[in-house]
Amino acid sequence: MDMDSSSNSTCIQSMTWNWNTVGTCFLAESWLVESEGAFAASCIGVFLLVICLEFLRRLGKEYDSFISRQFQQHAAAQIRASKEDGSCCSDAPAPGPQIVTFRATPLQQLIRSVIHAASFGVAYILMLIAMAFNGYIIICIIIGAGVGKFLCDWMIAKVVIGGEGEGQGQTNKGAEGLEEASVCCG
Repeated sequence: MDMDSSSNSTCIQSMTWNWNTVGTCFLAESWLVESEGAFAASCIGVFLLVICLEFLRRLGKEYDSFISRQFQQHAAAQIRASKEDGSCCSDAPAPGPQIVTFRATPLQQLIRSVIHAASFGVAYILMLIAMAFNGYIIICIIIGAGVGKFLCDWMIAKVVIGGEGEGQGQTNKGAEGLEEASVCCG
């Protein structure tokens, strides 16, 4: 006794490269593509999901930079305040560079962890979607990664020209955004 005729639709699943459209399933049988329009919507959705992944990665970098700048400002304010105290030793230069260790507060670390978990989860879901080996979806993932990088991770670098160390082969330590190739789940 057939109660629902739409339940007869079955997923076309292939563990090899394919160009299937209608009848394809992604992640679960509930994501069954039943029309060309639904397949186009799936491609657009995957494309946008990759852009969201690049946004989350950028958000993590920006938050790390933000808490680092916040600490640097706090440390500089403490140094200025100690010099203004008028203590006998405040005029003497410090012997060599001073190193101050920064450790994120529990709330900052929690926020960092949530951002990382969200980006890791999105990357993992995209990897599972790519495991359908559908050529159209994989092309959407690749194009989405390129567009996401273009929109969300615009490189800005501070380069010191001239001054001390000129011609001594100093590396640019201010070049944020330079990194190794993106890995699926990292």
